[in-house]
Amino acid sequence: MDTEKGKKADSVSFSLLAAFSASCVCLCLLVSACGENSSPLPTAPAAISDTPSISPVIPTKTLVPTFPILFTATPTCVNGLTFISDVTIPDLSVVAAGMLLDKQWLVQNSGSCNWDSYYRLRLVAGHGLGASPEQALYPARAGMQATLRIVFTAPAVPGEYLSEWQAFDAQGVPFGESFFIKIIVQ
Repeated sequence: MDTEKGKKADSVSFSLLAAFSASCVCLCLLVSACGENSSPLPTAPAAISDTPSISPVIPTKTLVPTFPILFTATPTCVNGLTFISDVTIPDLSVVAAGMLLDKQWLVQNSGSCNWDSYYRLRLVAGHGLGASPEQALYPARAGMQATLRIVFTAPAVPGEYLSEWQAFDAQGVPFGESFFIKIIVQ
């Protein structure tokens, strides 16, 4: 029975020694692989024996895994314009022929984009009333109110006239509510 216990103890000791040796080799490989300019570790002088010694192969360069760079998409802003009120010249105002009309509208930048110098106002319906068919849109930050202004000239011919305008973004896409001037020339 004692010999059986001795065999088990020797077996356990051998297993622990083998595991310890394997751990040391793995640790040496790991330490060596982490160094940029790693060099092989020195080995102990070979003992004189009939068994050939095996020295571990230690890599001198290590491939470092690269991970793809993930870019977060920048959220696109949304354009919006909400008409609030006529500031000057109420709808169906009676005006004289040839009169200069300083028309102003109060609007809100109801989108999330800031209006800059690339934003425009364009005539989309009706009569130009002497104004250029494209105008600069007053710059306004998102959420802010702005007063838009266009100077018109009343036509010489009596009648009812409408001039409707729309905001356009830097890519030429219309957005928001349109707004207009509606007059009666006498």
